[in-house]
Amino acid sequence: MRIGRFEISLKAPVPALSIHNSSALVPYSGGGGWLSTILEPFSGAWQQNKSARGPKEVTAFSAVYTCISLIAGDISKLRIKLVEQIDGIWREVTPPDGNAHRPVLVKPNDYQTRIQFLMQWVSSKLLHGNAYALKRRDERGVVTALYILDPCRVTPFVAENGSIFYVIKRDPLSTVMADDYAVEASEIIHDTMITLFHPLVGVSPIYACGAAAMQGMQIQADSEEHFRNRSRNTGILSIPTGGLTDPQLDAMKARWDQNYGPGGKGGTAILQNGMTFTAMRMSAVDSQMIDLLRWTVEDVARCFHVPLHMLGVAGSDPSYNNIGAKNQSYYSQALQILIECIELLLDEGLGLIKVGYGAELDLKALVRMDPEARMRVAKEGVSGSILEINEARADEDYPEVSGGDLIWMQQQNYSLQALAQRDKKADPFATTTPLTAQDDEPEEDEESRERAAHDFLMKELADVEYA
Repeated sequence: MRIGRFEISLKAPVPALSIHNSSALVPYSGGGGWLSTILEPFSGAWQQNKSARGPKEVTAFSAVYTCISLIAGDISKLRIKLVEQIDGIWREVTPPDGNAHRPVLVKPNDYQTRIQFLMQWVSSKLLHGNAYALKRRDERGVVTALYILDPCRVTPFVAENGSIFYVIKRDPLSTVMADDYAVEASEIIHDTMITLFHPLVGVSPIYACGAAAMQGMQIQADSEEHFRNRSRNTGILSIPTGGLTDPQLDAMKARWDQNYGPGGKGGTAILQNGMTFTAMRMSAVDSQMIDLLRWTVEDVARCFHVPLHMLGVAGSDPSYNNIGAKNQSYYSQALQILIECIELLLDEGLGLIKVGYGAELDLKALVRMDPEARMRVAKEGVSGSILEINEARADEDYPEVSGGDLIWMQQQNYSLQALAQRDKKADPFATTTPLTAQDDEPEEDEESRERAAHDFLMKELADVEYA
């Protein structure tokens, strides 16, 4: 295979398991790549030609769809900031218009907004275990656009010298106009979920919860069929000994299915000659359908690390009634690792670190719907000498005020060093300092100062009244 003017000898596609048993990896239907997760309903199912569960099937289950859309939606609403390390602290900067690195963070490509771009990135990673972003560079070598690729149409390869390449199928939307288009790893941002089997093969959460999702869908389909038949169950018609002949039995069965089967109207049955009907199907209560369906939702949520109350599961609210604590739990379990990966990959993939910059997702959007928490953070930040007043006002989209660019501290606060010096005195709690020979004159006491201030104020008031 040629890449430019170089001839590259490639090994087998990266899924290393295919070296030992290529049947263990089942391609997605209609996809051109390899399946990044081994989807087996039980050990050895692929040898028995059991159908695997692909993303298109399991995403029809509401819990899977909700987990993916919730996580992808929450991350996509975080603004990507360009930050610079100033005095050891990463601060957001607004570089001049000529800065080459900021535009791609604001507008990743010509057909997607920043929100759509991040949503596709995270959805691809959660659904397939891998997300691929193809870089487009200008004549300076600076990345000016990023395109999220279909993971089913991308295959990593490893060269004999250990170099990594990616072979991409034709994708005009991502400016790939040729089949089997090979690019070096430096031109691809590859984000993976946990890599259980190979460093370049991410494993989707669906690998663990696919069976539960299919079970939940089967429960729903079974329930739908049950109610489509007017909640009437199948069963056995019993006829006393010496009853009908075979042709008569066939005719009876056909008439029964027509009138009372799934396609029938479910009318009232009339039994003759001692015939009885015995139901064969368990009712929804007998089979505990609701409990089983809830378990499948819980299993899916567990694999995506999403708290149950985020999915609206009844009775799953935590014991603490604090929005901030709930959001913190959701962030640390489901979002943080995904956000950290995106930031680090953008730093390295766009070459920001080399020029002293970095990419950072603004987490303030996660608490935007909790005004009480925002006000509490702003108040405590200002009173605790952490935030300037104007910084707190800017977070709430308020204009700056005069004097708001200073750090405030209440007067009664003292440093430990000052308190230690005070305690060294003979009487640490003395309110006045004894006079020494070096003092020119004694200091005025509090009463004298108050009397002088009062006299001055009365004089000023008298002058105003006289005027």
